[in-house]
Amino acid sequence: MSDTPLMMPGFGNDFETEALPGALPQGRNSPQKCAYGLYAEQLSGSPFTAPRSTNERSWLYRIRPSVRHTGRFTKIDVPLWKTAPDRDPHDLPLGQYRWDPLPAPNTPCDFIYGIRTMTSTGDARQHLGMAASLYAFNENMTDRVLLNADAEMLIVPESGTLDIFTEMGRMVVPSGHIAVLPRGMMAKIRTDAKMARGYICENYGAKFTLPDRGPIGANCLANPRDFKTSVAAFEDDDTAHQLVIKWCGGFHTTRLDHSPLDVVAWHGNYTPYSYDLSTFSPVGAISFDHPDPSIFTVMTAPSETAGTANIDFVIFPERWLVAENTFRPPWYHRNIMSEFMGLITGQYDAKEEGFVPGGASLHNMMLPHGPDLDAFEKASNADLVPVKLTNTMAFMFETRFPQQVSKFAAETDQLQDSYIDCWAGLQKQFDGTRKT
Repeated sequence: MSDTPLMMPGFGNDFETEALPGALPQGRNSPQKCAYGLYAEQLSGSPFTAPRSTNERSWLYRIRPSVRHTGRFTKIDVPLWKTAPDRDPHDLPLGQYRWDPLPAPNTPCDFIYGIRTMTSTGDARQHLGMAASLYAFNENMTDRVLLNADAEMLIVPESGTLDIFTEMGRMVVPSGHIAVLPRGMMAKIRTDAKMARGYICENYGAKFTLPDRGPIGANCLANPRDFKTSVAAFEDDDTAHQLVIKWCGGFHTTRLDHSPLDVVAWHGNYTPYSYDLSTFSPVGAISFDHPDPSIFTVMTAPSETAGTANIDFVIFPERWLVAENTFRPPWYHRNIMSEFMGLITGQYDAKEEGFVPGGASLHNMMLPHGPDLDAFEKASNADLVPVKLTNTMAFMFETRFPQQVSKFAAETDQLQDSYIDCWAGLQKQFDGTRKT
């Protein structure tokens, strides 16, 4: 992008920011008359009576109140963006699946219509579960604004820098960074690339937070100061706009005679934010064995069961491998959690071929997965000197729920029919007459 907006550091902070001097009231939230003729309103991300540690709200001071940013709604169809429970039938049986990247759209297509839901689970109406989607778009949202009332959205660009203009300011989010938009936050999403492509995790449940570090202690993993929140910026634009609201799985639109992104000042802790994945400080084994992938958790959306996530967002970044007498890639595994994986750049160390940037894989609850034959052979015979994995960034949306494959994902040409064959060459090596 041509310019990078100022950002404020910190995760879960109570911020305050104003785009015009004196626009933000001091010592009170709702004065009788706001400066500049602004309207005061509160955006709540939690019940009013939630405990202080989880109570989230922001006060917005805007040119028009949000009641003027809606009108009579009309239902519209966004056919490939699905919401749990997804009841579109298909004939794809149970299995481990992998997909090639989405191709470039062959017609003009903005972010909303470029979304293809791959898996979903839970029920958005019950604030439970998630959906994993891919996006590919080649047209900017200039007079269209999106509001997702169903979910908090974690956006992971793979190619093409995103310019995300929300009610609370602008974020520039290149590949290797992520952005999180709170439930109910209005935004325009644009790019200066010919095409932008990446991944979305819709979180229907409790919002993302940083995981407890336990015995790791106070440092490493994702550090709070590396999360960035936008400063106030606004559009005083009286041209026609369209607001699209995703609500309980349906899509509704209303026409406006102005841009609704008109917040001149705000304060609070219910905010959009971005994060540079390269600032994640990984920890790992420095003697032997391979630790659980939970040590790579950037953020978690907790459930009512302690230690069991509605969603974990996990990354596999550049790092040193030094474990002695150890099979270093991720081991073969069956898991009560289900794993939707994507690749941002480079190569994932458990897959030698077929898993490419922009692609995705699904290893559902209790289905086995692990290194393919080539990765197994390479790791089993490697000289175990210290090795740095470079030029790589994979990630995982992991949930305690089984993920249902969408009709699009089941029938698309991007589905790799041969994925299951990557383990076919793993032959019996057992020999009861020798130990090594």
